[in-house]
Amino acid sequence: MTATAEVSRREAWVMAARPQTLPAGASPVLVGVGLAVADGVFAWLPAAAALLGALLIQIGTNFANDYYDAVKGTDDADREGFTRVTAGGLIAPEAVRRAMALTYTLALVVGVYLVAIGGVPILVVGLSSIVAGLLYTGGPYPYGYYGLGDLFVFVYFGLVAVTGTYYVQAVAVQNVGLLPVGIPSGTVTAGAVLAGAAAGALATNILVVNNVRDRESDRAAGKRTLAVMIGYRWSRIEYLAMLGVAYAVPVVCWLALDFHPGVLLALTTVPLAAAVSRTVLTETGGDALNPALERTGQLLALYAILFTAGLIAPEVVA
Repeated sequence: MTATAEVSRREAWVMAARPQTLPAGASPVLVGVGLAVADGVFAWLPAAAALLGALLIQIGTNFANDYYDAVKGTDDADREGFTRVTAGGLIAPEAVRRAMALTYTLALVVGVYLVAIGGVPILVVGLSSIVAGLLYTGGPYPYGYYGLGDLFVFVYFGLVAVTGTYYVQAVAVQNVGLLPVGIPSGTVTAGAVLAGAAAGALATNILVVNNVRDRESDRAAGKRTLAVMIGYRWSRIEYLAMLGVAYAVPVVCWLALDFHPGVLLALTTVPLAAAVSRTVLTETGGDALNPALERTGQLLALYAILFTAGLIAPEVVA
């Protein structure tokens, strides 16, 4: 999409923040909150701080990707995806870089409170999340250019986000004191890890669609995403495999971990997943895959809402 003179500065900054990607940051936090409610360890202030921190890191990473992809020459004004404001000339590179720094700084400020509660484990998680966001497209070895972006998304937007959200609430309720060094018993559960895998799988699929759409331009620019490395067929298999992980998790949680059967509500999103899959399995252009990208984000959000509703419903009606 080519940038146009009609885009206002405010609209350009919204485009740079990429609100369509924010379900990837918010959804795993929502699931972590639902798990905490179900287990009787919900704490609203740590939960709210976890959500704010996750969204700030997500936006900061979006700014970083916009900036670094432009200065490295990976993006140009004629890319098929959503307009990048730096490459499109809508916002000066230095302004985007300053916004990136400011957003990450705000995330660090929120992180101070979370570290006070969660201690060293949250310090490691928070700092590594910011570093990972910066190094995705920046630094001397941008791992997003070497096929590792999918793994990063699965780990940080799934496993880390869900278990981290659960952890800060559980440790606050346990009242173990400020700055715990280790991980207190009961603050990271098998259910949180499994739910994190489901959220991570669907978040990874957002990146899969993005990289399938951009495969040819990325390959021409020397950006070796996983889609560039494994091709369309295996990228589509990856998409289906991630859906398989996501839809296996509620069943496993119900049968093996004695979760309330309400978590099976998440399975009602299968028709939406099937509809998006049909597009991903047959299309390569931006006209079809840009809507599929947004719908994959919507799938993640709806799945998280229904999974969470199934977790908290017994507690609410009790």
